[in-house]
Amino acid sequence: MHLSIKKLDLYIARRFIVTFFVAIILIIGIIIIFDISEKIDYFVQNEAPLNEIIFTYYLNFVPKFINMFSPLFVFITVIFFTSMLASNSEIIAILSGGISYHRMMVPYLVSALLIALLSLGLNLYVIPRSNLKVVEFEAKYVKRHNEYKRSNIHYQIAPGQFVFVSYFRPWSNTAERITLETVEGHRIVSKLSAETAVWDSAYGGWHMQGYTRREYSRGLGDKVVSGTQLDTIIPLTVTDFYRNEKTVETLPINQLNELIDTQRMRGDDNIIYAQIEKHTRYALPFSALILTVIGVSLSSRKKRGAAGWNIGIGIALAFSYILFLRFSQMFVFTGTLPPGLALWLPNVLYTIIAAFLYRMAPK
Repeated sequence: MHLSIKKLDLYIARRFIVTFFVAIILIIGIIIIFDISEKIDYFVQNEAPLNEIIFTYYLNFVPKFINMFSPLFVFITVIFFTSMLASNSEIIAILSGGISYHRMMVPYLVSALLIALLSLGLNLYVIPRSNLKVVEFEAKYVKRHNEYKRSNIHYQIAPGQFVFVSYFRPWSNTAERITLETVEGHRIVSKLSAETAVWDSAYGGWHMQGYTRREYSRGLGDKVVSGTQLDTIIPLTVTDFYRNEKTVETLPINQLNELIDTQRMRGDDNIIYAQIEKHTRYALPFSALILTVIGVSLSSRKKRGAAGWNIGIGIALAFSYILFLRFSQMFVFTGTLPPGLALWLPNVLYTIIAAFLYRMAPK
């Protein structure tokens, strides 16, 4: 019995993993073909080298889409080969051999767990670095307008320190009409203003032109100093002006956590993009386990006229689950739910559905 169970585990796990990766490879091939047809004009016009197209762009393009489509293809894989097992009466033979339905689920869940861990590793460490190379390639060879905030920028750059920039010129790394305020309690103690501030990467600071510094006293003797140029280092770098919703996709998890801490301290509204990215990276891999349970529960029965109906229900649940994962972000943007709750809500809801279907399946 021990040997037969071991063979059964290997048989189910092998079919699960092989079918999953074959399906993923096929769909990635189709996606690449469509992407080439969409961008071929840009590649030709901007003279993108073939080796960069293949090894810089598409080699780093693939991990993101493998991970994006993995929940759907986990489900399709489970539905496909479990339905074949059921139609060939193999599941009946397994259960008749003394192996319980719960024991039969073990290789399914182990395989799904391996895929979930692979997805988690890709999300946290591999895909951000790949996304960075893809973004750099597209900026160089694919003309896409990359939006980021340029005007009326207001940050808390440190406790009690606030900066306001009227406009940022990216082509010269220049901030126009910049003001730095230092606040103690409810009182402004100093204000530094300048017509322009130019970022110097070698210096690691700003060259302020036409500056005025005012030190506020509690009486009438405020101290005011003006000048033509002032070099200063503050907790604000030029990269802060280039951050947008795409930036968070290029950061490994440790840098993403640091960005969230910085944006929370600054009161930056863009923090929601980083929070959504973080919770999505952790929540998405769990879909492999949830959809595996749903898929097996609905496709393991052999009933005349009911198999197609069960599979149809399963596919509808899978697509609704994946759509729910995407639309849950809207709860964050509208302020309805905090990011953690909104991004994990689909997992909680469909775990309950999966548990119900799993409980009913052996009957």
